[in-house]
Amino acid sequence: MNVLAKAATSLAAGSRRSAASTTAGFLRHSSHFVYQPDAKAPIEGPTQKMNMFQAINQAMDIALEQNDSALVFGEDVAFGGVFRCSMGLQKKYGKGRVFNTPLCEQGIAGFAIGVANTGAKAIAEMQFADYIFPAFDQIVNEAAKYRYRSGNLYDCGSLTFRAPCGAVGHGACYHSQSPEAYFAHTPGLKVVVPRGPNKAKGLLLACVNDNDPCIVFEPKTLYRAAVEEVPVAAFESPIGKADVLRTGTDITLVGWGTQIHVLQEVADMAKNQLDVSCEVIDLVSILPWDKETICNSVKKTGRVLIAHEAPLTNGFGAELAATIQEECFLHLESPVLRVTGWDTPFPHVFEPFYIPDKHRCLAGIRKLIDY
Repeated sequence: MNVLAKAATSLAAGSRRSAASTTAGFLRHSSHFVYQPDAKAPIEGPTQKMNMFQAINQAMDIALEQNDSALVFGEDVAFGGVFRCSMGLQKKYGKGRVFNTPLCEQGIAGFAIGVANTGAKAIAEMQFADYIFPAFDQIVNEAAKYRYRSGNLYDCGSLTFRAPCGAVGHGACYHSQSPEAYFAHTPGLKVVVPRGPNKAKGLLLACVNDNDPCIVFEPKTLYRAAVEEVPVAAFESPIGKADVLRTGTDITLVGWGTQIHVLQEVADMAKNQLDVSCEVIDLVSILPWDKETICNSVKKTGRVLIAHEAPLTNGFGAELAATIQEECFLHLESPVLRVTGWDTPFPHVFEPFYIPDKHRCLAGIRKLIDY
């Protein structure tokens, strides 16, 4: 048996033995991260312990309750969807406001654009982010440009797309992609990625109420793995603002979504093994993105590592790297380093070799410090 075959056999066996989920104090061994909840709730008031799909469900519940025109639709959403994010909403609000669509992403997007142009709050689910590509033309050529093309007579400002994205442990090439960079190239859209329940609820409500069409890419592996105390009341998380989760002096670590939990663990490893102080920043918002927070951090630390699950070439990390080079060149002690997925289709059994895990990220930190 050759080396690759042995590796495949070992990984497959390990996957079968993996635990089903992660909650506080319980490690899902098939995951490449350990979930780290936010230290405090984003607003004052009563909270409820919930995972990320429950927080998203509550956000849609609030949106439907607050606005009689709000609609939730997509493939299988009537019974809750594949990930149960819309569970119970049709029973509460009726078939006229929460309903299934045909299995046609282009049709979902086209309908959503029409609904939004009437002024209704359209919350459309793409069952997987990987399935959003048939709707790409509708989103980037119609929804994003409607306001500009009509001279501000019409717009899709009440349109929000939800799309589960990223590695899940067994998704392979059609269920594990991170397509945020495709949409970040499109003026007129807003794109966000939550790291947990609080951000998922706050960002979704912010998108629903925003004046531009928005896409929320939800890391699907966090739906059940991420658990936090979430405020019961409605609240919004600002679009376009990054979060500094940990302050440091030696190196800036930037990521979004699931990768944030990898980077927080890496920061601990760097401190314990290398005596390196890391500043960890969750970009949160891909379009627009928070240049000021990132550049201020890099000017302080002089080194930066950017990590994302999408492939290296033309991944969104390239935009960050180019801006940092332009804005922070005289402050840099080493080149900007990206640790990412490889320039291949997302694999199945070889997923552990593809994702930018803590070991690859720590090796990147060593490279930056030794430069």
